[in-house]
Amino acid sequence: MALDDVTPLATQEPAGISGLSDTALAAPARQRADGEGTRSVRLPHALASVPDSRIILVQDLQLRGLSSLVIEEAEMVVSELVANAVRHAKPLSDGCVRIRWKVKAGAVEVEVSDGGGPTVPRPQPQSVWAVGGRGLRIVRSLAHEWGVQDDRNGRTVWAALGGPSRRRRL
Repeated sequence: MALDDVTPLATQEPAGISGLSDTALAAPARQRADGEGTRSVRLPHALASVPDSRIILVQDLQLRGLSSLVIEEAEMVVSELVANAVRHAKPLSDGCVRIRWKVKAGAVEVEVSDGGGPTVPRPQPQSVWAVGGRGLRIVRSLAHEWGVQDDRNGRTVWAALGGPSRRRRL
């Protein structure tokens, strides 16, 4: 099965991952015995997917034995990236956003892909009075490196956490 082939979690829940909404979709893990590897999930393009993304990512990273600091940072980053994708971008062609993460040498790279939006994601200027606009500043402060990549299917925002950037080698 390809990484992006999806199966409803109601019929095939990944080992150790629980507490998800009925609409969450997951692809099987590509994971080595040492806890390294890649995982990908597709969630509906809806705000309800923000907590699902946190649950899936945190439980998977805990099972892999990553440090609590890296897990906490990854949880904040995935939350901000999924919320931004749902608020500011179109869904992918299947009505979802895709969350993908790769673990290597205790570091994790998180990606959130969507159908793209009218503007390029960038941190907003700091404002005490602004109601929102802090998400990418949070991502930038936690990540060793982060970026935006557009392709024919949409846009991916990614962040590398827990070590020096391995973007070119992952």
